[in-house]
Amino acid sequence: MLQAVCLRGLLLLLVGRQVYMEEQCLKASVNTCGECIKSGPGCAWCKDLNFTKTGQQEAVRCNTAAMLRNEGCSSNGIINPKNNFTKTLNKPLGAGPSPVQIQPQEIQLNLRPGLPETFQIRFKRAEGYPVDLYYLMDLSYSMKDDLENVKQLGNSLLTELNKITGNARIGFGSFVDKTLLPYTDTSEAKLQRPCSDKNEPCQPAFGFQHVLSLTKDGNLFRDMVAKQHISGNLDPPEGSLDAIMQVAVCVKDIGWGNSTRVLVLATDDGFHMAGDGKLAAILEPNKETCELVNNKYSKSNLWDYPSVGQIARKLEEQNIQPIFAVTKKMETVYTELSKMIPKSAVGVLSEDSSNVVKLIVDAYYNLTSEVIMAHEAVPEFISVKYKSNCKGGENPSDRGKCDNVNIGKEVIFEVTVTVDKCITSQSFHIGPLGFSEKLKVNVQTRCECECDDLDKPHPHCGGNGKVVCGSCRCEPGFLGQRCECKLGQKDEASLKAQCRKDNGTECEGKGDCQCGRCQCHSTDGGGNFYGEFCECDDEHCEKINNIQCAGHGKCKCGKCECDEGYEGTACDCVKSDKDCMTDEGVCYERGKCLCNQCKCERGYSLPKCQKCPNCQPPCDKSGSCVECLAFGTGPFEKNCSKACSHLQHTMVERLLNSHCRVKDKEGCWMIFAMTEQRGFDKYFVRVLKDRECPEGPNIGGIVGGSLAGVALIGLLILLIIKAVLYASDLREWKRFEKDRKHEKTSGTNPLFQNATTTIQNPTFSGDS
Repeated sequence: MLQAVCLRGLLLLLVGRQVYMEEQCLKASVNTCGECIKSGPGCAWCKDLNFTKTGQQEAVRCNTAAMLRNEGCSSNGIINPKNNFTKTLNKPLGAGPSPVQIQPQEIQLNLRPGLPETFQIRFKRAEGYPVDLYYLMDLSYSMKDDLENVKQLGNSLLTELNKITGNARIGFGSFVDKTLLPYTDTSEAKLQRPCSDKNEPCQPAFGFQHVLSLTKDGNLFRDMVAKQHISGNLDPPEGSLDAIMQVAVCVKDIGWGNSTRVLVLATDDGFHMAGDGKLAAILEPNKETCELVNNKYSKSNLWDYPSVGQIARKLEEQNIQPIFAVTKKMETVYTELSKMIPKSAVGVLSEDSSNVVKLIVDAYYNLTSEVIMAHEAVPEFISVKYKSNCKGGENPSDRGKCDNVNIGKEVIFEVTVTVDKCITSQSFHIGPLGFSEKLKVNVQTRCECECDDLDKPHPHCGGNGKVVCGSCRCEPGFLGQRCECKLGQKDEASLKAQCRKDNGTECEGKGDCQCGRCQCHSTDGGGNFYGEFCECDDEHCEKINNIQCAGHGKCKCGKCECDEGYEGTACDCVKSDKDCMTDEGVCYERGKCLCNQCKCERGYSLPKCQKCPNCQPPCDKSGSCVECLAFGTGPFEKNCSKACSHLQHTMVERLLNSHCRVKDKEGCWMIFAMTEQRGFDKYFVRVLKDRECPEGPNIGGIVGGSLAGVALIGLLILLIIKAVLYASDLREWKRFEKDRKHEKTSGTNPLFQNATTTIQNPTFSGDS
């Protein structure tokens, strides 16, 4: 039940995303219906003649279908092309002379750019499907015992394969290595007889030779292989990749048919790869072409060994599934090689290869029971994704995969094809790896509107142009939205003024002003300038590592529009808020998380916008709210909960740190502390229960104090006057003393006159 609910939720989510994508119309400035539908899968065009108002640009005709309906466009007037899917070849699945394992076999997709189309491919392993097996054997001297067992292999291997399919063929080829130093002893005698045992039948040294084309005749296989002899070389690695390349590209020589193609490589040693040819002065790379002359590889000593990538690509192109039958000591090497080659397997040979039949049959079952649905290299701007009804195939991926697909079992793959932009007609193939049957997918894009207009002048265009999807296409010499402007008849200066943004350059220098409207030029990169004044283009957005929008978005009018999951001005950041998260939300709800970093607002500081260094708590602004919340009075008394919802408060007996003192309407001091909460302007307030209110007046003290003050002031005034008088007398005295020191008389007053009358006392005798 829970799984069903989850699946339904996921389906709704995917459908919701699809609907959302289709309902978006991220258009630039457009002038025609074709330009509109190329802008995105959500863009539609209204072709109603009178949809635009006077002065409006034709671009208003381009919007989502829902918005156009809201603006008054009729249902028949909305042009909104959808995808079209057609099966052009659809044979039923089944066995027979020409088994069919994949359905359909050819389809036609007419796709709107940006709008995905999903269809089903059915695959069913048919009983009796032919098998071609080519046995490629290492004939270096160390494989002498193995060759003797392989000579008896043909009929038994065919018998086992026919038990599975009833229609099997087998072929044979052998290889050693390039006949150059340091790979092979190049003395004439050793080239003709490289074996160390002189009594042992020995072939001359060789690179690769094709011995037997694919055949149903087991006896012929036995006879042809019986004629083979061991050969030899010097170094341990062999020329395996040279041989595999020739087997893959020489399709006619090998005889590959419309079948399950299996290549068995039997060896007891490693392999040379691209670059090793330099040891023998071979510098020309492998050209991946068939070069068999008289069934021997003629370019062995001229071309370098192919790379593993070349081998993997050619095997996939030719639907050949390799089985590496190797000795125990080489198992690890070829297991790593198998990881690089899709649809390949590794089996361990016994010392004398006596278990080779069982090994091949087991590996064949493993290979063919795994179905990998894949496509060839698709044309540019086309993307393909797969899902399947098999376990683990629910999520879209670049390849569809199903395991344990037995004969007769049917599996279904859902394939989604999307075209990013308008392209010419293209085709590519989809099919299961290792099978020659393919689905051919033909793709065309729907980039033009089909409006069924009359090809003649229309009154809506003043008789000077034709109606094309609701817009006027003017005759030569006429311009304007309704072809109302004839060149040379209007004031050229006023028309050109309409093409200048903020009195700037005409059409920003990127277009021509025609009848008061900009006709934009093409960009250097082959795109187009656009916009009312040709101010936009989609080729000059911010780049990372010289990749526009870091490859994770699209450039729209000089700005990057990022793909889902990316952000940043250059779409160079994976969208994430991991490093922005706190216990109090993203960036404490005081900023935005961009590129996994907080961008703080209002002066809050990084890294997570927790603190504002220069911010102070709004004590005075919060006073009225604290008064009504804590004491039930104040201007917000009747509307406290609504007006003060940004504050939470609690009453406390004491405050260790109080940084707010605000008077209430009674003149009392309210003392409280404010702690900022997440977000802006939200605080937790701790309010001291007891306010500090002023005491009543003391009349006696006031009167006594007043009298004492008056007396004190009078005494001070007297002291000041006395000090001033004393200072004045002191200055006069000092001046007097100074004048006396400078007088020049003898000390007798010049005004003094001696007495002129002498009086003598008659009683005075003169004795003392």
